[in-house]
Amino acid sequence: MKVSTRILAEAALLIALSSVLHLIRPYTLPQGGSVTLGGMIPILLFALRRGARLGMLAGAIFGLVVLYQEPFIFHPVQVLLDYPIAFGALGLAGLLRTHPIAGVAAGILGRFISHFLSGVIFFASFAPAGTPPALYSAIYNGSYLSIEFAISGAVMYVLLKRRILEIYL
Repeated sequence: MKVSTRILAEAALLIALSSVLHLIRPYTLPQGGSVTLGGMIPILLFALRRGARLGMLAGAIFGLVVLYQEPFIFHPVQVLLDYPIAFGALGLAGLLRTHPIAGVAAGILGRFISHFLSGVIFFASFAPAGTPPALYSAIYNGSYLSIEFAISGAVMYVLLKRRILEIYL
């Protein structure tokens, strides 16, 4: 796969923008995860513009940046699930380029699934007594990713309606 300098520059710029927005966190959970000021939007936009393959690559790189910013390391496989795989899944938005809001939902759902699996496998011990690990992981990860979806979906909707950003340049 040959990628132009323009696309590489665009990816680098949007990864950097996501990294800065990800640092603005009104709410952070104790075992990782946070509500950000639209930290996923630039990666989702890149995936919608350039497709799932490049979007997943940019998302995985962003995941490594997030790992560097706020490492929460419990196990090597957990690191893969919670950082490059989870954030790489944001690139799934590129599969639904003609339906951008559904693409945003697909990308965030992919991220949720990765974090959910990590929670069930590695963080079951954090679940309150008597709470099934799957339920705990779903509630824990859903609590902040649902808010992230609302923020990302709303911002993307406004950007698209106002034609501020043309997706297919």
